[in-house]
Amino acid sequence: MEKIMLASDYQEGAHPAIMKRLVETNLLSNAGYGTDEFSESARNRIRTACACPNASVYFLVGGTQTNATVIDALLAPYQGILAAESGHISVHEAGAIEFGGHKVLALPHHYGKISARQLEEACENWLSDGNRDHMVMPGMVYISQPTEYGTLYSRAELTAISEICRKFNLKLYVDGARLAYALSCPANDVTLPDLARLCSAFYIGGTKCGALFGEAVVLPDPGLIPHFFTIIKQHGALLAKGFVAGLQFDTLFTDDLYFHIGDSAIRAADKLREAFTEHGYPLAFDSPTNQIFLTVTKEQQDHLDSFAVSSFWEKPDEDHTIIRFATSWATTEEKISQLIEQL
Repeated sequence: MEKIMLASDYQEGAHPAIMKRLVETNLLSNAGYGTDEFSESARNRIRTACACPNASVYFLVGGTQTNATVIDALLAPYQGILAAESGHISVHEAGAIEFGGHKVLALPHHYGKISARQLEEACENWLSDGNRDHMVMPGMVYISQPTEYGTLYSRAELTAISEICRKFNLKLYVDGARLAYALSCPANDVTLPDLARLCSAFYIGGTKCGALFGEAVVLPDPGLIPHFFTIIKQHGALLAKGFVAGLQFDTLFTDDLYFHIGDSAIRAADKLREAFTEHGYPLAFDSPTNQIFLTVTKEQQDHLDSFAVSSFWEKPDEDHTIIRFATSWATTEEKISQLIEQL
């Protein structure tokens, strides 16, 4: 039997609605670099969804390029970015932020999250340090929604973080690589208008949320980053065939597809969490979105590996491993039923 692939949420191509439009428009000639009509339509749809009619919207290649480009554009050369030590920019981007000249100022996390109080303490500590002129100045805060642990920031938590950022003149940037799965989750109360109101910048993930590739950066204040188009090109994140990304986001934001594309992933993840627990595979921690984390023995992992593909997360001790299963928009009920049957 072919193994059930649930190692990540970007293993399939694109949502059928996107593939259909790509085929339909394949031979149309379009202007380049996102100046085409599809990209402009997508920008307008995103502005409407964010209740932010003046926002600037840019389509970039992928998550790491987006993070590196936005962070470099928003920080002064002497500034760094506060983030959870588990954050994607801290762990899984191969030092891309440091490569661009900015230090990630990592903070302890609670299941992927950092708090407003932690940020306030970090800023106060820097301000009260007599040697601060010899140190990296906090200039920005990075969080993701959902986090790397599949957890969610509430509207109250995001509001508190935003208030601290304004108090200390920090930019607030939200990584939305999996944002569709947050928006589909019943436990979530943060909306796109909330992000536009509370953040300096954020991006709407496409690569992990039904697109072939691409992320949409939203700048609620269009004047926040002068010449951002040029900066994107300098970072190698600008698509000559920008219309391909624009068309995909135009489709994702037609008939509220983006707001529901993660529904099946959330249902599948909930079903898997219940089944794993019933069969003696303890959850490492609870996460309400599309990522499931298990603490398993070697024997349990060997059994799971015989019919399913997961991803390594961490080693809490010598006898156990935390592994991750990730459902996606493309995860079928049949695939989940097969996995549960093998359990």
